[in-house]
Amino acid sequence: MILKTKEDYLEIIFHLESEGKKAATNEIASHLKISSASVSEHLRKLAKEGLISYQPYKEIALTAKGKKIAVDVVRRHRLTERFLTDKLGIKWEEAHGEAHKLEHDISKVVGDKMYKMLGEPETCPHGNPVPDANGRIKEEPSQPLVDFDKDDKLRIVKITDEEPKLLCYLATLGLMPKTQIKVEQVAPFNGPIMVKVGSAVYALGRKIAEAIWVRKV
Repeated sequence: MILKTKEDYLEIIFHLESEGKKAATNEIASHLKISSASVSEHLRKLAKEGLISYQPYKEIALTAKGKKIAVDVVRRHRLTERFLTDKLGIKWEEAHGEAHKLEHDISKVVGDKMYKMLGEPETCPHGNPVPDANGRIKEEPSQPLVDFDKDDKLRIVKITDEEPKLLCYLATLGLMPKTQIKVEQVAPFNGPIMVKVGSAVYALGRKIAEAIWVRKV
């Protein structure tokens, strides 16, 4: 399997596991925008290489070997995002896509140099933790916004969905890492969550709220 494709698959599985979601074939296919049949074929190849545990119609999981590669890709990606925003002035909603183009070609030596040059950042611009050179991840405790109740006062820790249109939308509302918010109302039957940012109140759909991870203040 081509290295870039292999790293893409492992990275997606890593993100799904990190968010507490099932790494199922259809989920991976949705992320890659390809057919489930094509995904299944690639998953079988990854399993043969000992990078994942995989059986059709069952949950997929990274092996220790696969996780090591995935964490390395995530480190390169998040450092590149930080470099693009901090040093080149790339907008935070554009950094994810641009970093994805570059992450596969960055060596460990270059990654370590970037890490030092950037002041050893703990997170990417979207608040997601940057693994250290040994693959350790210092994760700030947080939960999806959908887990909280009316009147809870919260601080945004990270945005887990880095789709450009969503990031641009959240930025216009001021919903970025370190921002403090308050839950004004939680509508029943999977209705919207009303949050207060400063003096403004916004209605957020559940899918958006699932991508905003927060902690109580």
